[in-house]
Amino acid sequence: MTKNNNDALVSRRFMLASGLALGASALVPSVRAASPIKVAGIHGSPVENAWNSVLHKALQDAAAEGVIEYVFSEGVSGTDYPRAMSEYAEQGAKLIIGETFPVEKQARSVAADYPETSFVMGSSGTFSGDNFGTFGTWNFDGAYLAGMLAGKMTKSNIVGSVGAIPIPEVNMLINAFAAGVKAVNPDAKHLTSFIGTFFDPPKAREAGLAQIDAGADILFGERIGTADAAKERGIKSIGSLIDYTSRYPDTVFANALWNFRPILNAAIADAVAGKPVGREYTSYGLMKEGGSDIVYVKGSAPAEVEAEMEAVRAQIKARTFEVPQNMAEPT
Repeated sequence: MTKNNNDALVSRRFMLASGLALGASALVPSVRAASPIKVAGIHGSPVENAWNSVLHKALQDAAAEGVIEYVFSEGVSGTDYPRAMSEYAEQGAKLIIGETFPVEKQARSVAADYPETSFVMGSSGTFSGDNFGTFGTWNFDGAYLAGMLAGKMTKSNIVGSVGAIPIPEVNMLINAFAAGVKAVNPDAKHLTSFIGTFFDPPKAREAGLAQIDAGADILFGERIGTADAAKERGIKSIGSLIDYTSRYPDTVFANALWNFRPILNAAIADAVAGKPVGREYTSYGLMKEGGSDIVYVKGSAPAEVEAEMEAVRAQIKARTFEVPQNMAEPT
């Protein structure tokens, strides 16, 4: 895309409020140590996977600012994950960031073996001990708001969601999108597919195509690859975690963003101060805390629809409206 096209795209997009931007750096002064601490990232998927890319960028940015020394591994399988945790602890990492969704029990066992190392992990479970903290990917507020737009934009009255695996965080995100659709269009039908893995763009594309064949004319892509199906068939799509609009300028019109930096800053601050990290860090990534938001192409939906969505967005930020947190597997 040319610079002029980029400028045009930016000019017609609704940009994030300052809360999300500030959330990325507001804690930086408080987390600096005399020398950067060593932080290891263990990524279960390649770092280009949306979820991992959010963590990876936050860690890279912190390293560029001199807050941490960052080392990482990517594409680490569940069977190798506990070993990778042990190896980084043995190498002197002060803080280890990663994901333990497929290895919850084993990860806690490793953490117990290294009480001087802090572990803060994406998890469906809870924290344990003093050195094993957890966080969830709760960008469900943005998904709900995107659903409000989709519910009024659909012409077939059928929308679809393509997810990874029906774990609580993924379920909550898809359920929030569906709730947003139903809030403005109770008669709309919502299709759901799971691809059985966290990173398989071709499989997500195939799932999206199947939903389009079933009548869906807007897709919510919890997984990378969904927008490819939408682009191929000339329908609209919604992204999750990162902003896909520049990659799919005629397809993706909204994104439920998530920012890991506020969570990372809090974890670094605790590790530097020698405080226990055995706590829940999820709240730092919520919209009301400036850790997530929605970004969308203005004019994609009718002005009154966008205004209705914006009113709810303001209520979420003001803590006067709460999006339902439904972790049950979508039916």
